[in-house]
Amino acid sequence: MTQQLLVRQEGAVLHITLNRPEQGNGVSDEMADAFVAALDRAAETSEFVVLRGAGDDFCTGRARDPNAPKPSGEAYVRRAEYEPIFNCYDAIRRCPIPVIGVIHGRAMGFGAAVAALCDVSFASDAARFNIPELQHNVMPTMVMSALCDRMNRNAVLWMTYSTDFIDAQRAMAYGLVSTVVPAARLDEEVAAFCEKLSKAPRPALRGLKEYMRVAPGMDARGATDYARSLHAMVNTASEMKKPH
Repeated sequence: MTQQLLVRQEGAVLHITLNRPEQGNGVSDEMADAFVAALDRAAETSEFVVLRGAGDDFCTGRARDPNAPKPSGEAYVRRAEYEPIFNCYDAIRRCPIPVIGVIHGRAMGFGAAVAALCDVSFASDAARFNIPELQHNVMPTMVMSALCDRMNRNAVLWMTYSTDFIDAQRAMAYGLVSTVVPAARLDEEVAAFCEKLSKAPRPALRGLKEYMRVAPGMDARGATDYARSLHAMVNTASEMKKPH
């Protein structure tokens, strides 16, 4: 598509960059569709995905295309207009390979949701997060659908009710991100982690994501039985026996 979404292959790594820095990397529907398409093809060429935002911010939310028609006033018709965002959430979840988020600057609304949905998210210690929808008289259930299995109830409701920004350490305590690193070392820390992933056996990388995608929706017995089956299947794979 446009240069608003940059997709670059580097060995076994697929780099995806939101590239609207002058607009805080606000994601238009066209960008969202391209993002979904890139993630759905990612496993064909890559072992993991690294997602970044260009410029000063990770992503300041959804941005309507200036050429888009006025939103419909009919609720049933309006539902379809939300699909590009829900499709992004689903694409991260179903992508069979890990998606690594690199979060700096502001992650707002959709940006905060994507940071949480990534399998591992590195946050700069200068990153800030909020869910501002209520400021605009929008109920943020789209964002909440991405967070409800990532963060505890009180944290989600505090962020949605207050609309206040939180810092990276608090975001990690809430479960929005995996780890917080000094801004000056963000790229270095991500590169070191990617180096570790590149040495891990492929069946294990995919099996770990599969388990965490499926097991939380099961009861305890089902999650245990699924772990037992997946453990046997992955650990007997020939690739698991290769030296790394």
